[in-house]
Amino acid sequence: MSQHNSFKSGGSASSKKRSVLKRFERIDLLRKRGQIKEVTRVTALPKTKPAE
Repeated sequence: MSQHNSFKSGGSASSKKRSVLKRFERIDLLRKRGQIKEVTRVTALPKTKPAE
């Protein structure tokens, strides 16, 4: 029986680019772009795309 592609150790899963940022990554990115200065709300952060 052969092994499924997702279990093979090619390292492709770890090198794949993520399309979703975590909250702290979004805040850092928005600060670098100068779109926000201080986070006052818990919700309603502007949408961002990962830096390329």
